[in-house]
Amino acid sequence: MPFIRFKGFTGPQLEEVVPRITEQFALITNIPRERMKAERHDVQALTASPASVEILMFQRDQEIHNRIASSMQVILEEADLPDVHIFFNILSPALYYKQGKPLTDYRLD
Repeated sequence: MPFIRFKGFTGPQLEEVVPRITEQFALITNIPRERMKAERHDVQALTASPASVEILMFQRDQEIHNRIASSMQVILEEADLPDVHIFFNILSPALYYKQGKPLTDYRLD
């Protein structure tokens, strides 16, 4: 699991960057790449807003969050997508449910 949601991007813009972003994310967090979810959300902007990357994940050390954001920024800049806002939504295992039970009820190895 983490979820990486891209808003304000076209499909072709993400074809190159998503594999690189998920690879770096997996290395930084020590999460298997196949557990990550990446989505492109089509939104209708009602006011001017930059493209954004929203990351939904469980809390890590600040250093890990900083490394994730920094590596994403480098990848996006290399793809000529420099003005992107990156932000985290921190999930709580007690409020994340699998089969109707909070993750705190499961053994997480």
